[in-house]
Amino acid sequence: MRRFTFLSIKPFNRSGLLVGATACLAALTLPSPGGSQTAPSLNMYGATGLIDMPSGEAQPDGQVSATTSYFGASSRTTLTFQISPRISASFRFLGIRNLEASTGPDPFVTYYDRSFDFRFRLLEETASLPALTLGIQDLAGTGVLSSEYLAATKSITPEFKVTAGLGWGRLGSKGSIGAPFGARPKLDFGLGGDFNAGQWFRGPAAPFGGVEWKISDAWTLKGEYSSDAYITETQTRPLFDRKSSFNFGVEYQPSDYYRLGAYYMYGSEIGISGQLFFNPKRSPAGGVSGPAPNPINPRPDLARNPGDWATEWVAQDGAAEILRDNLAERLKQDRISVESLSFTATTAQVRIQSAALDSNAQAIGRTARALSNVMPASVERFEIIPLAAGMEASKVVVLRSDLEALEFAPDMINQMRAKAEISDASGVMPRLATDPDLYPVFAWSLAPYTRFRYFDLNEPFKADVGLRAKASLEIAPGLMLSGSVTQRLAGNLDDKPVIPSRARLHPVRSAVYYYGAEGDTTLERLTLNWNAKLSPTVYSRVTVGYLEEMYGGVSTEVLWKPVGSRFALGAELNYVKQRNPDGGFSFKLPASMYETKGNPASGPSSYSIATGHLSVYYAFGDGYLGQLDVGRYLAGDVGATLSLDREFANGWKIGGFMTKTNVFSSDFGSGSFDKGIRVTLPFAWLLGKPTQTKAETTLRPFGRDGGGRLDVEGRLYDTVRKYHENDLNSEFGRFWK
Repeated sequence: MRRFTFLSIKPFNRSGLLVGATACLAALTLPSPGGSQTAPSLNMYGATGLIDMPSGEAQPDGQVSATTSYFGASSRTTLTFQISPRISASFRFLGIRNLEASTGPDPFVTYYDRSFDFRFRLLEETASLPALTLGIQDLAGTGVLSSEYLAATKSITPEFKVTAGLGWGRLGSKGSIGAPFGARPKLDFGLGGDFNAGQWFRGPAAPFGGVEWKISDAWTLKGEYSSDAYITETQTRPLFDRKSSFNFGVEYQPSDYYRLGAYYMYGSEIGISGQLFFNPKRSPAGGVSGPAPNPINPRPDLARNPGDWATEWVAQDGAAEILRDNLAERLKQDRISVESLSFTATTAQVRIQSAALDSNAQAIGRTARALSNVMPASVERFEIIPLAAGMEASKVVVLRSDLEALEFAPDMINQMRAKAEISDASGVMPRLATDPDLYPVFAWSLAPYTRFRYFDLNEPFKADVGLRAKASLEIAPGLMLSGSVTQRLAGNLDDKPVIPSRARLHPVRSAVYYYGAEGDTTLERLTLNWNAKLSPTVYSRVTVGYLEEMYGGVSTEVLWKPVGSRFALGAELNYVKQRNPDGGFSFKLPASMYETKGNPASGPSSYSIATGHLSVYYAFGDGYLGQLDVGRYLAGDVGATLSLDREFANGWKIGGFMTKTNVFSSDFGSGSFDKGIRVTLPFAWLLGKPTQTKAETTLRPFGRDGGGRLDVEGRLYDTVRKYHENDLNSEFGRFWK
């Protein structure tokens, strides 16, 4: 076990506490130049605050912060997301070294704990009022960090801020002024994961406060009075000597993306922190750039050139093929394929599939531009039908005269959106011209991969790196054969974690260790996928084969989703068998998979199950997406999963989910029920170049079988909604780019 030695320093004199606290509270009532001129900083918990205490401010909307801090025997790693201008949430991983062990040969252990925070800004700072925030720390965990607070922050000058607050729980353990809302009941957290609502804002309350002074563009000084007595760390077993309630620090921020801090903590310790932050709304590359679009080709004046508007071309032999080929050549640089072109003398209807552009609105805009250069002058109406996995996802109608009139208009985006029609792809014209050589389409790639495992009971983080080979054969629109093989090169996913004891659940997910340990070369997926549209508003999917690393079988899905609706309904039915951990073709399970803490290896030689869910989807607006899935999971348990995500127009997506089934907490294990955070990072945002490649990760506790769901690719809702009205509206600003 690693051991750390920290610098010990003589305690700071406590005199002046009353004067300092009174000055902080009085300063909050003074008028200031308006809102805060200094960007809100983060504390050592990764939340908006001073050093160890919170503040009343909020981060910019959409901000993502990742922090790590160390002092005494504690380490904290936190991910914080500013969900809305008023609401933020944090997920934290805590480590406390050298705590006394209750069992085992080592008398001292490192205690790991996970916690979630929630903050709500009640007031925004004005010239006469401070920013005021209500916060709950460790709201559903073991209670090690459990606390609640009200914090107010006021800018005295653009460079100088003052914070004062009142804390309960851990933040009410030093300098209590009483218990205004009654005694705090003792927490019986059991296996953790349950909300500790009975404790919130109960028990002793204590004041805290501090100041923050930005002395230059890069340097900031901080000082605070802490109301945290650190009972666990100083009284249960002395892990550091708390000699003072005052903390002081200096922070250095040379960039918009990171900050470093050093602190003198509680009169005896040195603390350090590192903070990374970025906002999905602001790309480090400054936006996505690519080839310039085709200019709109204005038609000649009808009165002066009536011959150019003639319609005899419609009946000419070979006209369809020539127009289709010319359009395909125009769109080649954008990697937009022309699936078919249909037309009359006044209307052109084109089906497209975009392989590279990260914006669907941009793909539609570029197709409209290309049509203006290709179609004869008599064609006024452009009907553009984007295909999603081979299915007609929507129909966008643009009038050519609007394109010609608005290309250089001051308010071109809003005016174009007001005139464009987005509807279900009904009433489509016959496919007059298709490319006979378009299918089959073969594609392959070879690239590095990373695979992560979080919180497996003895380590907070493990990873593998290797190579992934992928290939796909698109046989026809909607019919795809695809697969991937991985080769592990290095990593520690084969390190055996503590195997939890099980009461009755099959190891549908807790056996993931065996897949990491035995599958150096792994057939990751090998599937035949068929997507079809059953009606203008109903989509279907059938996927057969090795669906994911742990399961193979058949997965079917139906989705009802009108183009203009925020609401959608879906149904999924699967029949799967669990794969052998060696990563090959076998479905035979080894006995070693059934090893548990205190139980010998024994179990069935195979495992199969039918699962299914009914799903409700709703787009609330401004990128907020809700989803409720009700059904049967991989372990045979029955329950529901509630998800909430925020998606940005550039493809960033951050959200959380929780699953509650009929599995008892004692059978589920630590955490009581499945929950987690998921993040999607679009490479176009990072690189500044058009690409549809994304990186996805999910932070969730390891080794839990309750609430496990099949990880099948290509689920319908996320496949088709990108081309529907709500999503196209959010990114319509790129129609002209």
